Amino acid sequence: MKVLGSAVLTMEAFVMGFAILFASKSHSGVSLIIGGVIALLLLTAVGFLRSRAGWILGSILQIPLIGYGIVATTLYFLGTLFAGLWVTAIVIGRKGEAARAAFLSQEKPK
Repeated sequence: MKVLGSAVLTMEAFVMGFAILFASKSHSGVSLIIGGVIALLLLTAVGFLRSRAGWILGSILQIPLIGYGIVATTLYFLGTLFAGLWVTAIVIGRKGEAARAAFLSQEKPK
């Protein structure tokens, strides 16, 4: 679960960085700073994925990522795509952890 989540959040931070570069020519410094803060918070959430707080922060950050589509319109699409990947990472990650726990709880043949 952590591997999938960290991959999604890291790629979102890269996409946000590219969106900032894309928007730097036509938008104000405030919108660029907001984008930078979102990117840094995404990377911070990666570090906190060991606890529940990281997952909550990552989930909350999906909203401003989509909302940054006001500045870079492609983020409406990419943000929605990454939000779907985030939900998928949570669902598949839980199933994977349950399968791993079941596998590890089985006795090994002698």
